[in-house]
Amino acid sequence: MNLPDLYERALNFQFLNIEEGVYLFEQAPLTELMYVANELRKKQVPHGKVTWQIDRNVNTTNVCIANCKFCNFYRVPGHADAYITDIDTYKRKIEETFRWGGDQLLLQGGHHPDLGLSFYTTLFRQLKELYPNLKLHTLGPPEVAHICKKEKMSHHDVLTALQEAGMDSLPGAGAEILIDRVRRLISKGKCGAQEWLDIMHEAHKLHITTSATMMFGHVETLQERMEHLIRIRDVQARKPASAKGFLAFIPWTFQDVDTLLTRIRGVHNLTTPEEYIRMIAISRIMLPNVKNIQASWLTVGKQTAQLCLHAGANDFGSIMLEENVVSAAGAPHRFTARGIQAAIREAGFEPQLRNQQYEWRQIPSNIEEQLINY
Repeated sequence: MNLPDLYERALNFQFLNIEEGVYLFEQAPLTELMYVANELRKKQVPHGKVTWQIDRNVNTTNVCIANCKFCNFYRVPGHADAYITDIDTYKRKIEETFRWGGDQLLLQGGHHPDLGLSFYTTLFRQLKELYPNLKLHTLGPPEVAHICKKEKMSHHDVLTALQEAGMDSLPGAGAEILIDRVRRLISKGKCGAQEWLDIMHEAHKLHITTSATMMFGHVETLQERMEHLIRIRDVQARKPASAKGFLAFIPWTFQDVDTLLTRIRGVHNLTTPEEYIRMIAISRIMLPNVKNIQASWLTVGKQTAQLCLHAGANDFGSIMLEENVVSAAGAPHRFTARGIQAAIREAGFEPQLRNQQYEWRQIPSNIEEQLINY
């Protein structure tokens, strides 16, 4: 195994194995790894622009019985702070989002023991009737798995019902690390790795577009990170030829402020900027069949995310008019529409507003004034 051969194979879009990914991550000089990933980005996204989005993360509920050890957002059933979002709140937040230039809700919540399929299908239909142009990027494989278990229904049937009710796309939430050893330690109450992957494959068969994520920097090994990437890659390779499958991959770092994982197990996020940049580059190299790689400015900040644009990333994600889950664990970073575009330009690229399908959008004429002080 040697670096020049691995670089050549990567540049030819060949699938590298776990050991080769680990070797590249550990042995490749950062500049060389960034160069290879950047060349792949140029081939896969030849327009050279860096895309970004305006959306809003609204939570259906904060009640959850999954008990993830990295989550400060959830509340147990019966807690004084527990809530289920009402329709008037949705209307206010959606109308604000439209005024601020957004076109989508990222709609997620917890594993509420009392909310079944009819709750979500009724909600989706109601929102679509009120706002036909609203896009719903909704739930995630663990929430789908929770509904399936509660209703004793198949992945196919639940996803079909959600799609018919208005689900436009399925986020890659709850992936964490797709290795059950890790999941037992940090998110035992969620679906296992294989069920997460199976739900995504079923979504692809239904032509529901999805994304994939990785939360790293906690109890996982480097080898397990590579196995995670390969599992994502393999699901993408199995999608129908006419389906888009995973539109994007987003690796982000564990946020450790006041989490159970930190307080009880002593696990801290020690990810350095260089390690994150390496992870972005390796993601581009190990996932040659996933077109878009997103830098998580929310968890690593502006400067590191800018460097990632020269290491294989082509997307800066969303300015996120609202985000409650990752922020509750300490993610401090924020962008306005003006700020995210300025950051992209500072990095040497042209910003391009997009929608969830990675189709380009025109920037609304009044967006800057409305968001400049957000």
